[in-house]
Amino acid sequence: MNTILVDTSVWINVFKGLETKSSLFLKHNNNDFIIATCPVIVQEVLQGIVSDQQYTHLANYFRALEHLPGDQYLLAEESAKMYRKLRKHGITVRKPNDCLIAMFAIKNDMVLLEDDRDFKMIAKYTSLKLLNTNDNRV
Repeated sequence: MNTILVDTSVWINVFKGLETKSSLFLKHNNNDFIIATCPVIVQEVLQGIVSDQQYTHLANYFRALEHLPGDQYLLAEESAKMYRKLRKHGITVRKPNDCLIAMFAIKNDMVLLEDDRDFKMIAKYTSLKLLNTNDNRV
């Protein structure tokens, strides 16, 4: 079974009930793959939760997902290099954490499911692989 990294943008759309190609793909196909996460996604999702009960529920859910490995400091350095490379191409990533998420995906040879236009620009200049939600396959 394939494993995919699901970005914060998709989780937020799922929790808000917003129907995007990526949120619908996750909703309708989540039994077809293993969902992975990384520390920055967990932080971004959980910091936006208002209800203590929902926070506890989601924290437990994210603990059960596959956690991508990686040396946090090396990944931070590589992410900074990526950000700088993109700037040299005239691309400013709006949320630098997206570079870190992309680097987790790249270093773990993982496909990323996202709802954030910055990842499309990152993928254009790096080896980041994005899930094609039109294909309906992982």
